[in-house]
Amino acid sequence: MTNINRKIRAREVRVIDPDGEQIGVVPIEAALKTAADLGLDLVEVSPNANPPVCKIMDYGRYKYEQTKKKQEAKKKQTTFQVKEIKVRPKTGDHDLQVKMGHIRKFLGKKDKVKVTVLFRGREITLSDRGRELLQRIAAEFEDIAVVEQYPKFEGRTMMMVLSPK
Repeated sequence: MTNINRKIRAREVRVIDPDGEQIGVVPIEAALKTAADLGLDLVEVSPNANPPVCKIMDYGRYKYEQTKKKQEAKKKQTTFQVKEIKVRPKTGDHDLQVKMGHIRKFLGKKDKVKVTVLFRGREITLSDRGRELLQRIAAEFEDIAVVEQYPKFEGRTMMMVLSPK
């Protein structure tokens, strides 16, 4: 039940036992025999050292623990989504307050918010009104959000991105 990661070209290797204690520099055959007697694997840890360093361990358990550590690290990662709120330059005050409530809820959940002002037909002449609207929204949320992308025009839309502090 021995397992060697790579072929070891050296005749002797430095061996570390399962408890982390150094056994010393021994021939490969003796190291393999010691690992087999313990029912464990001989794994090459440092191939570039002179002599190469090998450790006696349960390789299957080691790989299992490595995958568990990766899964645990993945769990602790923070993820966020980009939520989009669309308004028009002539959106009423009450409707705007409702949309701001949604923005506050999204920012509370640590999501980014993309605020888009849509211009239809001749409304494109009201671009200054759209910019004022976005600035008003940014001012409203300056305590809990940062403007990640300032208002900019793309075709018939003007957008801004807010991210939570």
